[in-house]
Amino acid sequence: MLKQRVITALVLLPIALGGFFLLDGATFAVFIGAVVSLGGWEWARLAGFTAQSQRVGYAALVAGLLFALYQLPVLAPLVLLVAVLWWCLATLLVIGYPASSRHWASTPVKLLIGLLILLPAWQGLVLFKQWPLANGLILAVMVLVWAADIGAYFSGKAFGKRKLAPHVSPGKSWEGLVGGLLTSLLIALGVGLYRGWALDECMLALAGAALVVLISVVGDLTESMFKRQSGVKDSSNLLPGHGGVLDRIDSLTAAIPVFAALLWLAGWGAL
Repeated sequence: MLKQRVITALVLLPIALGGFFLLDGATFAVFIGAVVSLGGWEWARLAGFTAQSQRVGYAALVAGLLFALYQLPVLAPLVLLVAVLWWCLATLLVIGYPASSRHWASTPVKLLIGLLILLPAWQGLVLFKQWPLANGLILAVMVLVWAADIGAYFSGKAFGKRKLAPHVSPGKSWEGLVGGLLTSLLIALGVGLYRGWALDECMLALAGAALVVLISVVGDLTESMFKRQSGVKDSSNLLPGHGGVLDRIDSLTAAIPVFAALLWLAGWGAL
């Protein structure tokens, strides 16, 4: 398993980094769209589609909607607003699981939820490329999420006692959550000090970073909730040793649109 993980990472890492940071405009949108569409193919399975034709059809629907959003950039603010509302609702669903499953157990509802998860993540990344610092914004949200994951892993291993969401993901603890959050906030503070931000700017940045990290945890738990309901361990076997695409981007699907919405509110980019 470890050998598989290493080989897959060595193959995919340069492709991912090149796609995220070297591509621009339509080529970037297509690259991210391909990743998101693969996520749609996986989500269809979690929603209850077992036939390959159904899953491919759902992935094609996702791709078609992404193309429509690219042609209609005026919809971007609405997409971000819907994403923020969805992730607030998802937080309640995760907290209330398994009782909350009665609200989303049907296949049509789960298919709709897949769109609420996937489309805004693509939209957020496309917006980042159009805004000041572009690649820096993409790197920032990735570092926040990855640092939180790493911090949560080690602090959870060392101090984890109280379960964060035992019905959804028994391995996660409150101690891990706090450790991951502090890790990301320390990095954000270091960046602020290095760039010479004023005190009020640092406080706003730390508050925003905390919100992005916390919502990324909701993104992770949301996918875990749907996988648990479906009785599967991984979203697919597309990435040997790593599971599926959704397993690798679940936290980012929540963090990206919320980060984009916060930047928009701060006047970072014109929509």
